Amino acid sequence: MINITHKNTTLRKAVAQAIVRVGSPETILAVKNRTVPKGDVLEMAKTAGLFAAKRTADMIPDCHPLPVEFTAVRYEVGEMEIKILVEIHTVYKTGVEVEAMHAASVVALTMYDMLKPIDKGISIEQIKLLDKKGGKSDHSKTDFSGLNAAVMVCSDSISSGKGEDKAGKAILEKLESLKLKVSDYLVVPDEVELIRSQVREKEEQGIDLLILTGGTGLSPRDVTPEALESLIERRIPGIEEAIRDYGQQRVPTAMLSRSVSGMIKNMLVLALPGSTAGAKESMDAIFPAVLHLFKVLEGKRHD
Repeated sequence: MINITHKNTTLRKAVAQAIVRVGSPETILAVKNRTVPKGDVLEMAKTAGLFAAKRTADMIPDCHPLPVEFTAVRYEVGEMEIKILVEIHTVYKTGVEVEAMHAASVVALTMYDMLKPIDKGISIEQIKLLDKKGGKSDHSKTDFSGLNAAVMVCSDSISSGKGEDKAGKAILEKLESLKLKVSDYLVVPDEVELIRSQVREKEEQGIDLLILTGGTGLSPRDVTPEALESLIERRIPGIEEAIRDYGQQRVPTAMLSRSVSGMIKNMLVLALPGSTAGAKESMDAIFPAVLHLFKVLEGKRHD
């Protein structure tokens, strides 16, 4: 199975279909009238589908076991076919597309088994996903390539050439994967006034997103939050909470991080941990969802 430990737990939904085509209109009539010898086809097949939804991971090797928190099986009965629609919800790290398609296929197979004694012309067709929601795919259609981003590494050792920057490079890699334009990348020492002057300069340059990494811990030289406090006009506590909650689920010491987020005019400022793992996890925790903020700002600007 693929590694999903970096993913966020979100509400995920999927709707899948399968079509059972019959060879005679009399078969549909028997289904409607509940006169099929093996029993009530629609109810029996629905029950089989509910079992299948919960047992998908037992059947499909790469599927992760997950909590199926809602399953609905619906039918659209036509003159020569029965369309099966299965909807599944979960709150988890990965989607339920395969669960929905697996359940739809088992519903169809159950119908086939129950109807084959009275109809030799039955076929199962068009098992497919109709819709899915949740996870990063919800944001994949939004184009953020017009945003200007900058990355600032706050570190005495890296600025003096005694250390190598890996956290900032990890942030750059994430931004590039999201197709954001990175206009600047710089390294500064842990000096309050120098950090402040660089932040002001980025705002004046029209940077939309400024990400600082480093200086958010509790050592005497960790001063990034203090440098930003007088500059940030509107704090965004939810972003900070999301970062710490995500980190806390993976590393107990994440509670000690002092990540900061907020707006300086129309520039979003994020101060993330200086460790490579901390920077990566912080980016995974809030991106791409945090970019929705710019759609909100765009709407306000046009009001």
